[in-house]
Amino acid sequence: MSEEHTEHSHTNYVKIWGILLVLLIISVIGPMTGIKAIILITAFGIAIVKAVMVAGYFMHLNVEKKIAWYILIATVAFLAVCFFGIAPDVMRSEGTNWKKHIPDHLKPAAVKEGAHH
Repeated sequence: MSEEHTEHSHTNYVKIWGILLVLLIISVIGPMTGIKAIILITAFGIAIVKAVMVAGYFMHLNVEKKIAWYILIATVAFLAVCFFGIAPDVMRSEGTNWKKHIPDHLKPAAVKEGAHH
């Protein structure tokens, strides 16, 4: 009688925490360079890497069945479709049936002066 043993290797959480800490430091220092490409890579690229590491190691998705990853990816893809489908309309300042109201305290000084004619 053979029993199937599924042994999971012991995860070194301190090592993962150290990697996440280094990535955090890089993502904080990156925007200080003022270079757009580096800012985008450090802000979003490293954030994605950190999210995958947290999901994989601390949420134990790396030992789950592949369906868990498929559900996660499908959820994020659906979120992206919804966000990018709605964002262009939300970013418009005027439409046929509405106008975006910006409070006076948020308007630039030049716009405020022109509004008080």
